Amino acid sequence: MKNFYSWYKKHITAAIFTGLILGIITGLFLANRFEPVLTVTSLIGSIYMNALNMMIFPLVFCSIIMGISSIGNARTTGKITAGAMIFFLCTTALASLAGLIIPRLIHLGEGVKFEMATSDIQATEMTSILDTIKNLIPSNPVAAFANGNMLQVLVFAVIVGFTLIAIGEKGTALLKVIDSCNEVCLKVISTVMYFTPIGVFCTIVPVVEANGTETIISLATQLIILYVAFFGFALVIYGGSVKFIGKESPVKFFKAMLPAALNAFGTCSSSATIPISKQRMEDEMGVSNKITSIAIPLGATVNMDAVSILMSFMIMFFANACGINVSISMMIVILLANVLLSVGTPGIPGGAIASFAALATMAGLPAGVMGVYISINTLCDMGATCVNVIGDMAGCVVLKEKIKLED
Repeated sequence: MKNFYSWYKKHITAAIFTGLILGIITGLFLANRFEPVLTVTSLIGSIYMNALNMMIFPLVFCSIIMGISSIGNARTTGKITAGAMIFFLCTTALASLAGLIIPRLIHLGEGVKFEMATSDIQATEMTSILDTIKNLIPSNPVAAFANGNMLQVLVFAVIVGFTLIAIGEKGTALLKVIDSCNEVCLKVISTVMYFTPIGVFCTIVPVVEANGTETIISLATQLIILYVAFFGFALVIYGGSVKFIGKESPVKFFKAMLPAALNAFGTCSSSATIPISKQRMEDEMGVSNKITSIAIPLGATVNMDAVSILMSFMIMFFANACGINVSISMMIVILLANVLLSVGTPGIPGGAIASFAALATMAGLPAGVMGVYISINTLCDMGATCVNVIGDMAGCVVLKEKIKLED
C-alpha cells in the first residue's frame, strides 16, 4: 500500500488530467440522459469542493501569520508583498492591453448570431477607491471568514502577524497554537489532494452536461480563440518571466505547476487551489514558504490577468454580434472598472458573472446578452481561473530570485 501511495503521488498529474478528460467525455455522453449518474457526480463534486473550501481560509490565515513570524521583520515582509503586487499589476496591465488589441484585430464576434435570453443577475455595484480602501479593515473578522472575504482575511492575518512580532515572547503561546492549526490544515489538504482526480472528474461532468453539445459547438470558434489568447499569454508572459526574471527553466515550471493548473481548470476556483499551488512551488521549485504564504493567497485575491482578457473579449464579442460600436476610450474605461471590480472578488466559480453585468451595462449592451454569457460562463471561467493560478505561481518563482531571504 505504501508503494502504491508513492507511485500515485508521483503520477498525480497524469491522474488529474485523465479525470478531466474522462469528465468531459462523460458529460457529453450523459447529456439529457442517465440522471442518477449525474446526481451522484454532482454530489461527489460538491463534497470535494466543500472539503477543499473547508480549509482554505484557516490555511491562508495561519500560513500568512507563520510566514510573517518566520521572516521576523516588517521590512522583508513588506518587500515580498510589494514585489508580488508589482508583478501582478504589471502582468494585469499587459493582459488588459492584449484584451484591448486582439479582439479588434480579429473582429471578434462579427457575423455571429445567437438567441437572446433573459437573466435576473444583478450587476455588481461600482465602488470608489476610498470605499475599497475603507473595506480592507474588517470590522468583524469572524464575518470576514464567514462571508468568504479573502481580502479582509489577508489584512487581518497581516495585522495579527506583525502584532505577534511586536509583542515578542508574550505572543509565543498563540504562535504555537497557530502553528499547530497550520499543520492540521496542511495535513487535511494533503489528504484531500489524493482525491483530486475523482473530484475534478465529478465537478466537470455537470458543467459539460449543463452546457450541452449544441451550445459548445455553436460557440466553439470563439472559445478556441479565447483559450489561445489565455494560454498564449501564459506561455509568453509567465514563461518569459520565469526564464528571464526568475532564472528558472520554463519547462520545469510548467511541469511543476500542472497539477494546480488542472485543479483550477476543473474546479473554477483559484481559492480552492491555494494549498496545491503552495505545495507544488515549495516542493518542486524550491520556493520558500515565506514567499508562498504571502504571494499565493494575495494572487488568488488580486491577480485577475485572465479575467481582464476574458471581460475584454466578451464585451467586444457581444458588441460586434449586436452591431454596437465600442470606442477605444470606452474599452479603457471598462478595463479600469474591471480591475476595480476584480479586487476582493472571491476566487470561486461564477465570481465574474456580476462583474460582467456591470461592464455590459457600461458598454451599452442589451440585457439579453447576460443569458448567453451565463450559458458559457463556466467554460470561459475554467480557462481564466487556470491562467490566473499559473500567474500566481510564476510570481512566486520571480520573487524567489529577486528577494533574497535570510535563513
